[in-house]
Amino acid sequence: MTETKPQLWQLNEAVQIQPQAVVSRTLIDQKTGTLTLFGFDQAQGLSEHTAPFDALAQVLEGEMVITINGEAYQVKQGEMILMPANQPHALRAVRPTRMMLVMIRS
Repeated sequence: MTETKPQLWQLNEAVQIQPQAVVSRTLIDQKTGTLTLFGFDQAQGLSEHTAPFDALAQVLEGEMVITINGEAYQVKQGEMILMPANQPHALRAVRPTRMMLVMIRS
């Protein structure tokens, strides 16, 4: 078994916001879950989809509209929202935004 070692990340520097794009960088990918950073330019997002696991979305910088099961939530810097498993959700940046997504697989 491989030993996990401490890692330090500067989250606001680990992913850059690109013009008219969504970029992502996976920092942790384990069978128990993942940690992915996203950079969204203004008005960019992810179309409606579902995931088989609960996920936590935390806005590190900026603001997003996250729609879950047809209900829109304004999520601002320093806020986090739970996106329950198997419920349709979509994300759209109100302004350039950095977001951390934690997928909980078990």
